[in-house]
Amino acid sequence: MKNKHISLLAAVALLFSAAACDSNRTTTTEGEGTDTADHAAMGHDSAGVQYQGTMGTPMEKGGLKVYSYSNSVDFPDAKLEQTAPEENATVAAGEVPFKYTVQNYELSKQTPDAGTHEHANSAEGQHIHNIVDNEPYTAHYTPEFTKKMENGEHVVLSFLSRSYHESIKHPTAYTLREVKVGNGGKTMDFKKDDQHLFYSRPKGEYKGADTKKVMLDFYLVNTTLSPDGNKVRATINGNEFILDQWLPYLIEGLPMGENTFKLELINSQGQVIPGPFNTVTRTVTLKE
Repeated sequence: MKNKHISLLAAVALLFSAAACDSNRTTTTEGEGTDTADHAAMGHDSAGVQYQGTMGTPMEKGGLKVYSYSNSVDFPDAKLEQTAPEENATVAAGEVPFKYTVQNYELSKQTPDAGTHEHANSAEGQHIHNIVDNEPYTAHYTPEFTKKMENGEHVVLSFLSRSYHESIKHPTAYTLREVKVGNGGKTMDFKKDDQHLFYSRPKGEYKGADTKKVMLDFYLVNTTLSPDGNKVRATINGNEFILDQWLPYLIEGLPMGENTFKLELINSQGQVIPGPFNTVTRTVTLKE
């Protein structure tokens, strides 16, 4: 009887252990009972992984409310590789061919949780953000395209974007390279191994419901953010907000008309970190 009692207790313990393991399993947006490790082992993560994220504590100033969020479907195995132009290549001026390979991520597909995000979303689906010299990005829904570039030295950042324009922030999901176009033209004082900030969103014009919540997103290279380390100083219509997490942020309360965004990558003393792109200002327009 004693042995049977011990066996029964062991069986109950095993049952609770299995249940606990199952409750900690990461759930994907496609298929029941497939965890992150299993999904990666199958060699495809294009469906994404839904984590239980949170909303950051709102910062309020000048009628604006700014807060981070971390509940987007993620793609930890997404991979972007650039095959053209090659690193330090010299290419002819004009329409420059760009070519990429994309793994574990589907371009031109709606991100599974797009309907739950109350901000601008591209009807054309997931895409690549291509940023030349930290100018406004161009969005591309196929892995091959051409882009007009002027003579000179250029810095090209490319990264995978969800359909609602939020960047994939994993190390395998971006490429950064220097390209020489034609002969002559501008030169760049760019050190690839330094710490860099690139501006992504907001961009252009927002109308109707898309004006209620506007996403602020940026891309960091060779650095991260923390309360005691580097930060991004975002000055929105003259109101300063300090961002200490590399996450997307939502902004509520922007007025109709022109709105000015200034981003600066700063160190723990509040000083701008040297770099050609670490201070950037953009204007976006909101319309009814």
